Amino acid sequence: MIVEVVTGADERPEARVVDVDDLGRLHLALGVVTDEEAAEALERSGLGRLQDEDTAFLDVAALRAAAEPRAGGPGWSAEWDRMITAARGKGWLSEDGASLQVHVESAAGA
Repeated sequence: MIVEVVTGADERPEARVVDVDDLGRLHLALGVVTDEEAAEALERSGLGRLQDEDTAFLDVAALRAAAEPRAGGPGWSAEWDRMITAARGKGWLSEDGASLQVHVESAAGA
C-alpha cells in the first residue's frame, strides 16, 4: 500500500491511497511537491503528518478507512491485521496503536 502526495486538481497537492491490496509494504511516496506541500496535503486529508524528509506518521484508522472500501478480496481485513501486527513487532506502531511510522520515498513522475 502506498500513500501518495502528488499534484492534483488545480495544481493543488493531494494525498491519496493506492495499491490498497498490496499489504506487504507501506510507505509515503512524494511526487513533485515541497515538504511543506506534502505536510499540508497529509494533514488536510487526515491521513497523517510528515515528520521530516525521511519519515512520516500515518493515522491507522484514517488509512484503513481510505483503503478498505477499495480492497479487492475477502481476506483483506486479515492481511491488514497481519500488517499492523508486523509493524508493532518492528516498533513502527505507536504505543496506542493510532499511528504508523513509514518511510518517505520519491514518486516523481507519479
